[in-house]
Amino acid sequence: MMDASTRDEVIAATEHWLTRAVIGLNLCPFAKSVHVKGQIRYVVSEARTVEDTVVELADELRLLRDSDPEAIDTTLFVTPHAFANFSEYNDALFFADRLLNDMGMAGELQIASFHPHYQFEGTQPDDIDNYTNRAPYPIFHLLREASIDRAAAAFPDAADIYERNIETLRRLGHDGFKAWMDKR
Repeated sequence: MMDASTRDEVIAATEHWLTRAVIGLNLCPFAKSVHVKGQIRYVVSEARTVEDTVVELADELRLLRDSDPEAIDTTLFVTPHAFANFSEYNDALFFADRLLNDMGMAGELQIASFHPHYQFEGTQPDDIDNYTNRAPYPIFHLLREASIDRAAAAFPDAADIYERNIETLRRLGHDGFKAWMDKR
């Protein structure tokens, strides 16, 4: 069982990534609102296997579905003890998406993916493009479809976010990104 200080360190690192990279670089223009309103639930998983992760994810998916969006709009499900290898994480993501479908929540909730070694298909491991989805730990980001729809309606060029993010990171480069993230 993880002690409270370790759990707090994982959450602090995740919040730093969220505020510096995701919000600070505007990689997701929708994140700031839920962060400022305190509507993000941070869950640090004890799971070490796909099977344990799926069990914990099922509980979190139910909790998010059944919660008032004004209280919990999104969940960052962090797995610091599992999926250090990106391909293992992708395998787990497959089972997480299947779980979402099996629970009848596809179309209501979705799962976005972040990982310390995230790599888009067709890129090299060190390509700066991959840093749009790099996080300090493997994270399953549980989102409400209705919230995504509202945010996309408020942001007219939502389809351009991915390209803008890559441009931002290419402009910064590896050294600039590291310097940006090292600021506290």
